[in-house]
Amino acid sequence: MSALAEVTGSVASIGYGLAAIGPGIGVGLIFGNGVQAMARQPEAAGLIRSNMFIGFALTEALALIGIVMPFVYGTGA
Repeated sequence: MSALAEVTGSVASIGYGLAAIGPGIGVGLIFGNGVQAMARQPEAAGLIRSNMFIGFALTEALALIGIVMPFVYGTGA
């Protein structure tokens, strides 16, 4: 327990850094698979692109929620 007491700095920023991993992976999967789908079916590129950007917006919403939460809950001091 003494090691936990020695942690200094903003633990919320560490939490956001960990929370940003999920949306980062998600965005990579969305665009990677979207480009792959457009390469396989070029005639459906418009529909694939629009669905890709909708998925991107929903995934980035998670990252924005993650950056807002430390400010909402604060440090508790």
